[in-house]
Amino acid sequence: MSAGTSAALWLLFVSIVFVSAEQKTITADPGQNVTLTCRVQEGKTIRAVEWSRADLGDEYVLLYRDGRFVSNEQHPSFKNRVDLQDRQMKDGDVSVILKNVTVNDTGTYECRVFIRETLSWESISIITLRVVVQEENLLDSSLCT
Repeated sequence: MSAGTSAALWLLFVSIVFVSAEQKTITADPGQNVTLTCRVQEGKTIRAVEWSRADLGDEYVLLYRDGRFVSNEQHPSFKNRVDLQDRQMKDGDVSVILKNVTVNDTGTYECRVFIRETLSWESISIITLRVVVQEENLLDSSLCT
């Protein structure tokens, strides 16, 4: 196979993987708890779940493997602020709850799972979170001072 054909096939593969992930945008106010949804197709056995954000480098928002959280690879800003919505992951639900969001939580989050049947990571959900201070809240707080 020529280098050009290999590159074309790789690009097609990357496009299919990227397009298959559910994408959405969520807007929240500071201080809210936000659920970042992610659901695996029925009939697949989940071995690990990772929630990441591209700007965090090698650290995770949440990493759950072999029935427990891997906290030594978690970014410090998310410690004690994220949890799986359902630790038993019933019906393939691997959504996370992000507590007490701040503007620093703004970013694009990706949910990936390691599936036992395919022995591979699958990107399931990509969520852009925007945490914004509403102008109305700023106006109210300035009247109090």
